[in-house]
Amino acid sequence: MMKRFSFIWIVMFVLLTGTRVSSAQQPPAEDATEKIKAIQIQYLTKKLELTPEEAQKFLPIYNNYTHEVEQLIAERRDKKEQDKLTADNADELARKNMDKELNYEKRMLDIRSRYNNEFQRILPGRKAGMVFKSEREFRSIMINHLNTQRMNRMGQGGGPRRRP
Repeated sequence: MMKRFSFIWIVMFVLLTGTRVSSAQQPPAEDATEKIKAIQIQYLTKKLELTPEEAQKFLPIYNNYTHEVEQLIAERRDKKEQDKLTADNADELARKNMDKELNYEKRMLDIRSRYNNEFQRILPGRKAGMVFKSEREFRSIMINHLNTQRMNRMGQGGGPRRRP
């Protein structure tokens, strides 16, 4: 188990801190996003212990799920930016934002519920039940890694500081 996490950390470190040679077709941010998605798929495949047959069924459905979630998040972000530009009455805006946030949460729950049923249809119950948990674990690992990287770049790497 520890070897698996060590491998993931090494892969993430190499991909995220290594020299970046990006193609002319993709900006560096998109290239990094694609690398992270590939690492996430690898993490989920190992964490769920998917057989090749299960992976063949799971991955297209999971990719559809992530695409829908990304679209919803982008839509939410665009609406928030739009609201900032048209903010008139703070109280009215707060009410609208609460309604929009609840609608967003409902739509996200609908997507997750629908795909939970799909995952249960194609995977054994134990594995289907671990999809969202494993996804959260991966996100947490990535956030911790990126925060550590940022702190190290700022010279606050957690170790003792030396004074000149």
